[in-house]
Amino acid sequence: MSRLINASRVIGGVSTRSHQVTSQLTRTLATSATPDSSDLVTVDLPKSSFEGYNLEVPELEFETEKETLLQMYKDMIVIRRMEMASDALYKAKKIRGFCHLSIGQEAVAVGIENAIGPKDTVITSYRCHGFAHMRGASVKSILAELMGRRSGVSYGKGGSMHMFAPGFYGGNGIVGAQVPLGAGLAFSHKYKGEKAVNFCLYGDGASNQGQVFESYNMAKLWNLPCIFVCENNKYGMGTSAARSSAMTEYYKRGQYIPGLKINGMDVLACYQGSKFAKDWATQGNGPLVVEFETYRYGGHSMSDPGTTYRTREEVQHMRSKSDPIAGLKAVLLEKNIATEEEIKKYDKAARKYVDEQVAEAEADAPPEARMDILFEDVYVPGSEVPVLRGRISDDSWDFTKKDFLNKVY
Repeated sequence: MSRLINASRVIGGVSTRSHQVTSQLTRTLATSATPDSSDLVTVDLPKSSFEGYNLEVPELEFETEKETLLQMYKDMIVIRRMEMASDALYKAKKIRGFCHLSIGQEAVAVGIENAIGPKDTVITSYRCHGFAHMRGASVKSILAELMGRRSGVSYGKGGSMHMFAPGFYGGNGIVGAQVPLGAGLAFSHKYKGEKAVNFCLYGDGASNQGQVFESYNMAKLWNLPCIFVCENNKYGMGTSAARSSAMTEYYKRGQYIPGLKINGMDVLACYQGSKFAKDWATQGNGPLVVEFETYRYGGHSMSDPGTTYRTREEVQHMRSKSDPIAGLKAVLLEKNIATEEEIKKYDKAARKYVDEQVAEAEADAPPEARMDILFEDVYVPGSEVPVLRGRISDDSWDFTKKDFLNKVY
C-alpha cells in the first residue's frame, strides 16, 4: 500500500479522484454534514427510469446536493476523456493486448459510486476502467497499467482486465466468474456485521452463466447483502441480447429475488436506484437483482469496430438522444447549477488533466527484468513462506534470498 499516494487534482474547483481512498473519505465527510437548504436541489425523474419485479420502485422525486450533481458531471467527463485517451494510445500501439472501453456507459459507475461509501465493495468484469477510477485509482495509474508501466495499479502486470483499488475487487477476465466472488464479498460484510453491501456487476453476455444462478441461490438462502447488477449494453461481444437470451428482462432473472430495472443512460436514475438498492440490502432484506439498461458506443473491444452487427445510425441515435453526459449537462443548466461557460471550463479542465496524466504515464518506466517481480504478489509482504516450491527444484523461490533455491529434493 506504500504506492498509494493521497494526491489531489481539481477540475473546475471540485476535487477529482487522484488516488485510492481520498475520494471515498471526502465524500463520506461531505455527506455526513447537514446540507444548507440553498445547497439542495429537487430532482424529478421520468416514470421510465425504473421498473420493478416483486418490488416497489424508488421514489421518482428526491433531493440531493448541487455539489453532488456537479461532481457526477465531472466524474463522467474525466472517465470519458480517459477512455478516449486509451483508444488513442491503443491505436498508436502504446497499449497492447485486450482493451475494453466503456464510452457511453459512464453513468453506471458514477451513479453507483456516488450512492455508496468506502466500506461497500464493488466487483465487475473486464470493462472496468471507470469503476477503478471511481473507487480511487488515478487516471495516470490506470493508463500506466494499460501501457504496462511499473506505476500502474497492478504494477504494470495486469493490463486492462485486472485493475484493483481499496473496495474494488477487479476487473475480472473470465466471463461471469466475478459473480460468485461478489456473493463471497457480501457474505464477508454480513459475517463481520458491517452495514455494507457488495455491488457485483456482469454483462448481458454473462447473464446466462450457470454460476450466476448458483450465486443467486446461495445469496437468497443466506440473505446476503449482494446487489447483482446486469449491465445490459444490448450486445454480448457481437451478439444482440435477443439472440443470446430467451428472456431479456434481466432484472426478473432472480425469480425468488426481487428485481429493479434502471435507465443506465441517466446518471440521476443510476444514483437514486443505487441508493435504493443499498438501503434495501442493508436493512436485512437480502439480495437484489438490478439491471442497468445502458449502451456502449464502441465495439466489444479495440479489435471490434462495432459496426458489423449494428448500424451506424443506431449508435448515432443513442449518442444524440441518450448520452448520459449531455443529459446531466441539461439538468445543470435547467436548474441553474452551472452556466454554459462554467461547463465549458469543466470540460477544458478535464481534457487538460487527462492529457497531463497521459504524459506522466507514458514517461514512467516498465517493470524491471527481475525475477523477484514474478513472486512479489503471491503473499502479503511479511507473510511469505520461506520457500515457494515450484514445479521442479529450479523453480522453487526463496523469499529470503530473493532468488531461486536450486535445491534437489
